[in-house]
Parts: sequence; C-alpha cells; structure tokens
Amino acid sequence: MNIDDLNPAQRQAVERTEGPVLILAGAGSGKTKVLTTRIAYLVEDKQVMPANILAITFTNKAANEMRERVEKIIGENSRDMWISTFHSCCVRILRKDINKIGYNRSFVIYDTSDQLTLVKDCLKELNLDDKKFEPKSIISYISSAKDKLQTPKDFAREAAGDVWLSKIADVYAIYQDRLLRNSALDFDDLIVKTVELLQSNEDVLNFYRGKFKYIMVDEYQDTSRAQYELIKMLAQGHQNICVVGDDDQSIYGWRGADIRNILEFEKDYDDVFVVKLEQNYRSTQLILDTANHLIANNIERKKKRLWSDKKEGQLVKVKLLRNEVEEASYVAEEIYNNSMETGRPFEDYAVLYRANAQARAVEDALNRFQIPYNIYGGTKFYERKEIKDLLAYLRIIVNPQDDISVKRVINVPRRGIGLRTIEKLEDRSSLMKESIYSVILDVDNNSDISTKAKKSINEFLDLIGIFRTLVDAYSPSQLVEKVLDMTGYIYELEEIVAKNQSLQNGKAEDAQDRIDNLKEFISIAIEYENSDLNNEEEKNLENFLSSISLSSDIADEEEEGLSKVSMMTMHSSKGLEFPVVFIVGMEEKIFPIARAIASMSDSDIEEERRLCYVGITRAMQELYLTYAASRTLYGKTSVNMKSRFLGELPEETVEVLDSPVKVNKYDNADYSLLHNYAQKYKNSMNMSNIKRVAKSARLSEGLANRTSSSDQAHMETSQERPGSNIGSEGKGYDSYDADTIPKLKIGSIVEHPKFGEGSIISKAGAEVTIAFKIKGVKKINLEYTSIKVLKY
Repeated sequence: MNIDDLNPAQRQAVERTEGPVLILAGAGSGKTKVLTTRIAYLVEDKQVMPANILAITFTNKAANEMRERVEKIIGENSRDMWISTFHSCCVRILRKDINKIGYNRSFVIYDTSDQLTLVKDCLKELNLDDKKFEPKSIISYISSAKDKLQTPKDFAREAAGDVWLSKIADVYAIYQDRLLRNSALDFDDLIVKTVELLQSNEDVLNFYRGKFKYIMVDEYQDTSRAQYELIKMLAQGHQNICVVGDDDQSIYGWRGADIRNILEFEKDYDDVFVVKLEQNYRSTQLILDTANHLIANNIERKKKRLWSDKKEGQLVKVKLLRNEVEEASYVAEEIYNNSMETGRPFEDYAVLYRANAQARAVEDALNRFQIPYNIYGGTKFYERKEIKDLLAYLRIIVNPQDDISVKRVINVPRRGIGLRTIEKLEDRSSLMKESIYSVILDVDNNSDISTKAKKSINEFLDLIGIFRTLVDAYSPSQLVEKVLDMTGYIYELEEIVAKNQSLQNGKAEDAQDRIDNLKEFISIAIEYENSDLNNEEEKNLENFLSSISLSSDIADEEEEGLSKVSMMTMHSSKGLEFPVVFIVGMEEKIFPIARAIASMSDSDIEEERRLCYVGITRAMQELYLTYAASRTLYGKTSVNMKSRFLGELPEETVEVLDSPVKVNKYDNADYSLLHNYAQKYKNSMNMSNIKRVAKSARLSEGLANRTSSSDQAHMETSQERPGSNIGSEGKGYDSYDADTIPKLKIGSIVEHPKFGEGSIISKAGAEVTIAFKIKGVKKINLEYTSIKVLKY
C-alpha cells in the first residue's frame, strides 16, 4: 500500500511491525492516521489475517473512527479484526467463557446508578449509615481496588487496623457476592474478571494468545494496572505489541491510570523500538513553544519537543481581572468581538476550566452577550429516567436474577406495589440468599405480602414471562415496542400530556419529551440491527444491551445547524481542537487544584501541569489565559495568587495584557510554592525540588517585566504608599512606618497576634501576603495590623 503521505517518523512507526514498539505520539501529531495505516499495512503488505489483529482504544468514538478508516482502506476484511475498547473486548471474551469462573454467560452490566443502588443495599444489610459511609465514596474505593486487581480479601488485609476502611472492606465483600448472585458485573469487573479468567484457565489464555498475533493499544498512558496486566498476558507469547501514547498527556491518575506503564514499557519488553511523533499538525509554533516550555518542568517524562510548519501566529495572551465576573465578561466580549472581526463561527471557540463549578460565571456572561454555547458532557441520553426504566425491563428479560432492575420497575408504571412490600421482598431475599425474582416466583406462599400486592406481583411476573418467550423470535426493536406497549409505559405518559396540555405547567412538555426519547430508543435499536458490527445471529437483545452499556460517550443533543461556543473541563477537552481557546481560572488552588498543592506530592503537581499542557495544546491559532484577583467559588470568596504555571511560560511567547487591577500579582507570586514546600514542610522537601521551584519563580519575575506601562505605574504607586502606626497592638508586636516596611522581603519570618508564625510570600507596598503555618495564606495590610518580625 502507498504510505508516501506519511512523514519519516510516522513511516517508521507503520513499517516496524515485529516485536515490541513504543510510539510516543505528541499532541496533534496524527497518531490515529498512523494506527489505522499500520493496521492496513499489516493486512495488505505483511499478509496478516485480519482475525489475528487486536486494536484497543479507550472510547467507543475512537474505536468507531478507527474501524471506519481501516474499512475505507482494506474493505470488508476489517470486520474480522477486533477493533474495540477494553471493555467491549472483555465482554466478548467473557460472553464465551465466563462460566469457567462461576458466572452466568447472560450476565448484565451495572452502570453507576445500579452500583449506587447495590451499595446502599449492602450498607443496609450491614446496618451502616449511608451518611457516614457515602455510597459514591465507597464505589470509588471499590473501583480503585479493582484497578489494582485487589480482591475483597486483599483490600481487607490492607485495611486491617483501620476501623473505617475495614467497614468498606465488608461492603466490598458483600457487594461482590451480590453481583455474583445477580449474574451482574460492574465496568471494572469486565477487566478484572477477564484477567481472572485468563490467569486461571491456560487453555483460554493460549487460545487468545494464538488468535491475537498483533496487538495495538492506543492511549497507553491512560491504562490502569488491571488493563496493563491484561495486555501483558495476551502479548507474552509473540511480543508483537505496539503501544501508542503520550506521557505528557497522562491526566487520569485520579481514576486509576498509571503513568509508569508507558514510562517503563522498555523495562517490560526486550529490544523495544521507540519512535517519537513530534511534528504537530494542529497548532502554531508559538503555542507549541509555550506548551514545550511548560511541560519541560516535569521530571517524570520522556523528553520530546513538538514542532510545526506553522511558524506565523499570535502571542499567547495573559489577562488579570478583578474577579470571576469580570473575567467571564472579558471572555464573552472577546469572543463576540473576535467573531465579528474575523467572521469565525462560534463553534471555533472553546472555554476550558479546571472545575465544573467555574462554568456558571462564564455561562451568565455568554447569555448576556447572547452567544449560544454548549456544555460538553451534560446529561447523557441513557441516564434519563424513562430510558433507565426501559433498559431495566430489557435487562430482566435477559437476566431475571438482576435485583437492581427488578426493584426499579416492579412498580413502574404504578401497579400498587409499595415500598414496604418491596422491603419485605428484599428481607426475604437476604434471608433465603436468593434473588428477588426467585422470591416473587413463590409470592403466593409468602404470608408477609398482602393479597392485593400478590395480585400485582403476579401480573408483573406474567408480563416478564411473555417477554421472555418472545426473546428468540423478536428483534431488539420489536421487543422494545412490545415492552412499551404491554407495560402501559407510553400510555401513562400520554395521559399526563392529555391532562396537563392546557395548564402550561411544564408537565405536558416533560412527558412529551420522555415519549420522544422512548421513540428515539426504538430508532437506536433499529440502527443496531442494521449495523455491520455483529453477525445476524449475534444481533440479539443480549448483545444489544451490551452495546448500550458500553456507549459511555454519547454526544449531547444539539440544535441542528446552530454554531455554539464549547465549554468544558480541561479533562473533557482531551482529543479535541479549536482555533481559539480560553483557559480561565489560572490561579493557585484553582489550577493547580488545592488538593494537589495540599498533597505535598510532586507527582500530583506534575499531573496538574500535564493537564495544563493538554489545555494549551487544544489551541490551533489563538490562546488566552485569564485569572482573577479574587474569586467566589462554592459560595466562598478567596484571594488567590496567580498560578505557578503562568510563571513557567517563556517570555518570548507571551503578551501580558493591560489589567484593571492595581496590584501586580506577577511580582514573585510563584515563591508560594517555594514557601509551602521549603519553609512549612522543609523536612519533607529535597533540595532539587527547591531549586526547580526557584527557577520557576525567576521565570515568573522575568514575565512580570513584560507587563504594560499602566500595570507598572500601579505597582510603583502601591510600593510608594507609606505604612502607618495604626494597628491593633499586641504585647511585643510592633507597627511599622515608611522606613521599616521596605525592610520586609520575600521569605521574612513574622508572627501575627492572631494567626501565629508565618513567612512572607509576596509584598506590594504596605500589603503583604503571608503563609501562616496553621492558618494558611492571608493578605495583611500593615497600615491596620501589627506583626512581629522574627527574621528579616
């Protein structure tokens, strides 16, 4: 096949097909093209059978895109190869052989909502308060344990001696027992149980080792230990393993990703061939130089430098505003003016932020300017109540032992089965150690249930029985229509529409929306039946439900044809690109986030820096970085120093715009990190880190010299303002005048009558910022407060 359109590094990555290969693919370097071309090259030039190729990605969207690209090159042969996500791959393996580790092949897959319900049931069984043992937190602990392949017994051993963690270990154990009893797996189990299956069944492992002679893994930097072990087991035989990733874009440590997997790949395999894709096809060189300079501050990385043919471009703009409202207004106005001047559509603009809560101020500002916007990653289609209800019915048809689904719809639509009746069924289920469905099959012999409730339960059982007899004869879309019709779900919603049509109370519109969503679900089932993803005999309800469970990246519905500004978190932006990007909230405790600073961990700060790198490299032509002198977030107003990441940007690529704020916050602000690590926590800080922080501070000082003349005037005015003798005197505490204030400097150790001992980390005239050992960072005006100097 013709690969002349590849650059030299890309060509190397494609042609090196044998043995372990590590492709370090920088942002915007065309890695998807390389991967798809490599697959096609294996088939067409190396005569590899498509069925012997496994290509793993992290999202359904990426898998579909890769599948489509490969099919365009090699045609229908591509359908025999496995191009899928980790989870989809594992579902296929488990559907065939999970019975060998004690599970039913007709298992269902629990999503987050189902997990929450199950954890609450476990807490109830253990008589634990769900306010003290928050279910979402417990799910995080369980998920983290599974990412590390820790069984409930492993977790319990590690938790020994910690009362709280030991209780979570108890929940974990019951949670796994309930999953097994319900013939259900959660998403983490899909990986864990596949690893368990392969480890305990050599024949199954050898089958897949023989089948997958060539393995490719995209986004390898995001793999967890469980995913790492899975790939390593499959690749051990032939070692034709090619991983693609970028350690500089490893930003999911908080959900189990282990950057060591990519950093230590060369230790895991012999004679690894490494190729770096450094040519960027997305951004201007000025934006890339900014990103390169920032990420060079990280220690845990493989050295690389992005470059581009796009030498022309605008400087990166940095702007300080008074507060988050002014910051948001500036962003909205700049988008509006830029769009009017350049003719760019609004869809060319993106606003990125570290935390979702920062979006509110920007939304308000965009609304004021009547700029349409879309919040990327809103409520998903499959998370809507009516869709969850319908899915529950379909799951029961496939697997009636699924307690979560039975409880969800046993009284939906309403049939007179109350919460008390359901609790009695649950109690009997726990006592008998049987599923709820098994209990209700014998409901006529249950004296705790009323005659009326028994009648309703038997009607429910009759419905499920009818649906289960149709499962082999009906297609998924036909079954969906049958369920909606025979349960009366649609009819109940139509009644709501009819009763509320003239009341203008919003209920009719809401019910109609729900009806439309259910009808759209029928279309999704038909679309699945018409797809080429499975053989005709595999297009059954069971596989349809698996495809739904694995569809975690369904796009939000949008008004067709309307150009919108995209708003999203930095994490959500990964893999996307926009001509113009605004990153708001470039302040300490916002970005990097407060918990990363408080952790005293270099690796946490490095992950935050990688996240900033990801945000910067989303920009194609223009990049704006903004921060606020004060910010109200989560109902609390705080004064934060500018982000250390701003101090790490190169002077030659940045333009500091005029600011309405008098205090020049660039002045030595990055010494906050030096103080926090070297002064307050000096016993746990090594000198190499201190030197690196000092370098960051010097870069910040250099950047400050490029501020506008008006900023400089404000700074000089502030510095010339004399202190006074006004202050709340404490014993041994001095007030200062114009002669003594200048003696204070960055690093001076002082004592405050209320806040105790601290160190000065920034200073502007009579106003100093002090990091106190106990009370944290405070701004003090020496005109009104007295302090004792312990050391100049």
